[in-house]
Parts: sequence; structure tokens; C-alpha cells
Amino acid sequence: MAADGAELSSLSSVMRDLVERVSGVARRYEDTDREDVAFELYEVERALQGAARRLDRITRGL
Repeated sequence: MAADGAELSSLSSVMRDLVERVSGVARRYEDTDREDVAFELYEVERALQGAARRLDRITRGL
């Protein structure tokens, strides 16, 4: 099961990278006529952060 922990840890890292990338795109839409895109992307960012935290908890519990 150690391999599962390593894989989940890797997935958490990938998710944190996705959070940063999504956030970067969202920032580019702030203060534009498409702030709705920024809002939606920040919602995606929050969901990814929550998922990454859950993966971290699971990984620590293995």
C-alpha cells in the first residue's frame, strides 16, 4: 500500500499545480468585461483546493 500513498501524494502535487494554473488564468480575467469567467474559475480553484486537501488527509492516513 506504500505505492498507493506515493501515487496519491503525486496526485496531490498535480492538483496543487492545477490550482495555481487555474488561478493564473482567472487573474487575467479580473477587471475585464469577462469577470464572469474569473468568478467561475475561482470556483474551480476552490473545488480543486478542497480535493487536494482531501487527498492529503487520505495520504496521511495510509
